Amino acid sequence: MNLAGELQLGCAQLGIPLDAGTQGKLLDYLALLHKWNKVYNLTAIRDPQQMVSNHLLDSLAVMPHLWAGRWLDVGCGAGLPGLVLAVAQPDWQFALLDSNSKKTGFVQQAVIELGLRNVSVHCERVEDWQPEERFDGIISRAFSELGEFLRSTRHLMAPHGRWAAMKGAPQQELTGVPGGCRVERVVPLQVPGLHAARSLVIATCD
Repeated sequence: MNLAGELQLGCAQLGIPLDAGTQGKLLDYLALLHKWNKVYNLTAIRDPQQMVSNHLLDSLAVMPHLWAGRWLDVGCGAGLPGLVLAVAQPDWQFALLDSNSKKTGFVQQAVIELGLRNVSVHCERVEDWQPEERFDGIISRAFSELGEFLRSTRHLMAPHGRWAAMKGAPQQELTGVPGGCRVERVVPLQVPGLHAARSLVIATCD
């Protein structure tokens, strides 16, 4: 199956209705990632077919469990999941943060080439970053263990905001949640084409 067919089938299995234009934009992003990866080593996955399941569908799988508003993707790397979610949700605002200038350089270029108007890119350490506005949701895919994720980003969360941590099997990390914070729920995920445990941890602070 070609990449477009794989993405279309995966979206159908996830129950996420993305129109052809949006799916085309996601494949354009994948093409950029594959091209830049040869020089900048942005991801260990080299095969575009694998990138569909490991990157696009893995990022999209969390979308039904998220909420509208201002989002921060911490440790965004090559733009995962923030850039994928920004393409799929053009009415939401996304800030993508990473301390690696090589990766934020790629993400900024992808934002320009994809014509995304709902994304800002920031190259800074999360502990030092002080944006003007806080966020309704903070997400990460592979930034740190859960407790550290909550502690290091707490100053960036708006009142009533919540965290969304993308994890494999998170049970061991749940005990490390800092005082005043709690896990609301752990959502098990099934990512088409990905034979590995995936879950989304939703957390909040009082």
